[in-house]
Amino acid sequence: MVDARVSLSKYSNRVLTVVKAKYDLNDKSQALNKFIEDYGPNELEPEVKESYVKKLLEIEEDHFKKYGHRHTSLKDLRKELEGE
Repeated sequence: MVDARVSLSKYSNRVLTVVKAKYDLNDKSQALNKFIEDYGPNELEPEVKESYVKKLLEIEEDHFKKYGHRHTSLKDLRKELEGE
């Protein structure tokens, strides 16, 4: 847990007071944490699991083993994607 002293505008203070009351929280610190938990994911990029990155690298490696660095025409790409 990190302690921080913050200066709030009147509006921010009112918002925290409403959040505190709405969720029956004990203090504005809990209200601020609740607000950040609710809206923080919109501001941060999600963390990627290491297993996901490994899987993507395996897919890329398999692709280059099979196709190399050659370019694919749009026609061939559509054919491959549509399974024709």
